Amino acid sequence: MAAPPDNRPLHGGPLRSALYVGHVMHARPGAHRHRFRYRVVSLLLDLDELDTLDRRLTTFSVERPNLFSFRNRDHGPRDGSDLRPWVEAAFARAGRPLDGGRILALCFPRVLGYVFNPLTIYWGYDPAGRLAGVLYEVKNTFGDQHGYVIRAAPDRRPGTPLIQGVAKRFHVSPFLPIEGGYRFRLDEPGDRLRVLIRLVGPDGADRLVATQTGARRELTDTSLLASLATHPWITAKVTAGIHWEALKLWLKGAPFHPRPEPPEAPVSLGQDLAHATVRPEMP
Repeated sequence: MAAPPDNRPLHGGPLRSALYVGHVMHARPGAHRHRFRYRVVSLLLDLDELDTLDRRLTTFSVERPNLFSFRNRDHGPRDGSDLRPWVEAAFARAGRPLDGGRILALCFPRVLGYVFNPLTIYWGYDPAGRLAGVLYEVKNTFGDQHGYVIRAAPDRRPGTPLIQGVAKRFHVSPFLPIEGGYRFRLDEPGDRLRVLIRLVGPDGADRLVATQTGARRELTDTSLLASLATHPWITAKVTAGIHWEALKLWLKGAPFHPRPEPPEAPVSLGQDLAHATVRPEMP
């Protein structure tokens, strides 16, 4: 579904931002087989709507404390500055400038001031509404962050899945080596959210398979409060879950990999794999 060229929502008009209610799943094959699945709630934010959301919603604020909130310092340059220039610069370095086109960000909200986003996904569009590519912003629990920006194929048909890949350059888990690469399969945001990530070793075998799925909901105070009732401790359980699953891997005897220094460049460039012989599929 291509983005409309108008990037600025009218006051009182329908929002492009939304809520996704669904699940995150991680599966580790091999000798130390491991799998978990958690319920999650994510925000899909049109970066041009942040001020509108701050005005319209009572339970959600931008750059202010609230039950739910969003702060620029959690993303991008991590200094509290506007996110749009940072995202646009990443796409420009990849050769697909957005020139003011729409940017959609998928992330967890702050809940009572707390958040940890292992992965934030940005879909970037040009002024005509064509998808320019995707930026994957990855964080680890050591406070480090690295981005992977991947251009969409010029001949990609709107509505077809994105199939992309990049060499892994950033340490995420002490139970996974730095060597290997990521293979992504995802759609543009629509009624359903479908994201598949495979971490593939140098030998071509899967080291980790992760998915995030969800159903789209209108972003309102009612839907936010309902998500809190059905998914309590939405963001705190993300961090707790990471450490709990790490403990179980350690008890299973999974090898430990020390943390290397993060890459000097904040963003790495990947490639579109739409014409690759082997394509990742959603389990």
